[in-house]
Amino acid sequence: MKNPTRSALIVIDMERGFIDRESAHCIVQAEATIPACIRAVEIARAKQIPVFFVKRHYRADGSDVECTRYAAWVKGGKSMRPGTEGAEEPNGLAPKEGDYSIIKPRWSAFFGTELDLILRRLSVRRVILAGTTTPNCIRTTCYDANSLDYNVVILTDCTSSQTEEIQRVNLADMERMGAVLMDTAAFEGYHEHTVPDLAAGILADMERE
Repeated sequence: MKNPTRSALIVIDMERGFIDRESAHCIVQAEATIPACIRAVEIARAKQIPVFFVKRHYRADGSDVECTRYAAWVKGGKSMRPGTEGAEEPNGLAPKEGDYSIIKPRWSAFFGTELDLILRRLSVRRVILAGTTTPNCIRTTCYDANSLDYNVVILTDCTSSQTEEIQRVNLADMERMGAVLMDTAAFEGYHEHTVPDLAAGILADMERE
């Protein structure tokens, strides 16, 4: 597949266990971002940007549940087990042919997954993040991507937190770190020169010396 922007859209944890109001793990703002996330996926596909759906599933015995989440997971009915409603995605955010699906064992989409391997095979240099939750899974993925020399874009209206203040300060911190913030309206005009490849620029400077 051609990918002139050398980018990938990574949609994180947009599953009912994090979206539905009655879920023990509900992120308050997540449901409202569904239309923007759907639009971002449509834009990415139209631009030939590969789409990765990264989700969190839990084993029935709880052996892979985060220690800090285990009590809530048990109390909430052990949601997000494969085959349960909590593990399902909302309409419009299901993978299609050509998309990638990855199950992650912890917060970051990179931790213990094949994501980095596939991105490098696809010659991706820019990762565009969407999904929930901004202070946890989006943020850890952002920092891991930066550590791996990817250029990071965060779609602000496609990400969500428990409160507006948490959302604001975490986006601001990631922007200070070097992430590029934009909304889906700006993403409509995204092209190969929208976000510079910083690592490539550094290499070019080193080669000139």
